[in-house]
Amino acid sequence: EQMPKISRMQTELLVSAFQADFTRVATLQFTNSVGQASMTWLGIQERQHTLSHKPNSDTDAQEKLTKINAWYASEIAHLAQRLAETPEPGGSGSMLDHTTILWTNELGEGNSHSHKDIPWAFIGSGLGFKGGRMVDAGGVPHNRLLLSIA
Repeated sequence: EQMPKISRMQTELLVSAFQADFTRVATLQFTNSVGQASMTWLGIQERQHTLSHKPNSDTDAQEKLTKINAWYASEIAHLAQRLAETPEPGGSGSMLDHTTILWTNELGEGNSHSHKDIPWAFIGSGLGFKGGRMVDAGGVPHNRLLLSIA
């Protein structure tokens, strides 16, 4: 029940830490990997991890997971918006212009624990990343990507 409030507080803390130059790297994790979050504020009583193990043919579970993922996306969008409206300290543009947000998931599909087709979304212009496109890495290990942003 407190997750939306905590999410917004964590976002403000993250933006403030960047703005004060206390850190240049941050991690924002909503739940642990087998988190049993119950997202009742979305009208969903079942726990997310339980729903993620339902078969793809269970349309009710898939609709609920879509609603949950849409909430996560809205929180990432809120973080991006906060960075976009915050001037870069001592520089030009916004903090988002100088930041790279990586939003991903640990699995491509929860019910099979597949590591295929894991989406990686990059937001911001930090490190010279060009947005507005989809890249198929053709099976290249993702650790190469992680090294390039480290």
